[in-house]
Amino acid sequence: MIKLIASDMDGTLLDNSMQISDENTAAIREAQARGIEFIVATGRNRPEALPALKAAGITCAMVTLNGAHVFDEEGNSLFTVPIEYQKASAILDLLEERQIYYEVFTDQGLYSESREERIELFAEHIAEMMPHLTRKMAIAMTAAQLEQLPIHYVPDIRTAIQDKGLQVLKLICFHKEGPAVLGPVAADIDGYGDLVVTSSGTNNIEINHKNAQKGIAVAHIAKNRGIDLKDVMTIGDNLNDVSMIQLAGVSFAMGNAHLELKEYAKYLTDSYLESGVGKAIRRAIAEDL
Repeated sequence: MIKLIASDMDGTLLDNSMQISDENTAAIREAQARGIEFIVATGRNRPEALPALKAAGITCAMVTLNGAHVFDEEGNSLFTVPIEYQKASAILDLLEERQIYYEVFTDQGLYSESREERIELFAEHIAEMMPHLTRKMAIAMTAAQLEQLPIHYVPDIRTAIQDKGLQVLKLICFHKEGPAVLGPVAADIDGYGDLVVTSSGTNNIEINHKNAQKGIAVAHIAKNRGIDLKDVMTIGDNLNDVSMIQLAGVSFAMGNAHLELKEYAKYLTDSYLESGVGKAIRRAIAEDL
């Protein structure tokens, strides 16, 4: 019997307007009414994840930054899993050498060195997830979202991190040529030790401490609740969801999911455009998965 549901957000819970559909919201509320806890497990940080949840009236615990920062239902920080600064600095050296745009997520927010480059590259990321959008629409959507997010734009990220004594929780980098450029970089970073490289789209890679993974964080929450992993359900669409798809007793891949993720998942649901999360939750309840 399912007692805990963990869902990814982008390409999973959110629709093409970056909101939670009525069908998804209704299914989540039905699960909660049955005593099943719902949480999100996302690569976003908490300020990026909150608006869509608030709009849907959903309050829940949150696994953010792929598992690097976990919050309880009230928004209290439970724990962080940072990347040691010297190792993070070595990665930034590599990214700068390859001329790859990057951002740094810390325990005190997101840091970037270029608003313009962020808009351009995130627009490509959104356009990939929402192929019905024109480039102009994707740029407009990205710019509008940025106005709502607390992003620290600084001339030198390293100086800001050192001066404020911040924890580095996740690095994300983007390149227009995608795997052709980012693949070799990911291979090099794998050799640094104690790190894991995942992705939430073809034009990016995400770098966390090896213990900062969605699966590890979801397992931690389940253990804290006294819930066996066979009673955990996870839903996702991309490679940064693999760890939590593998651990759960019940796991769903979205219809739009990466092919590799579909191989790990026990069940398949509809795409994010068809409220696949809501359908998966209702199927799990109806069939007592």
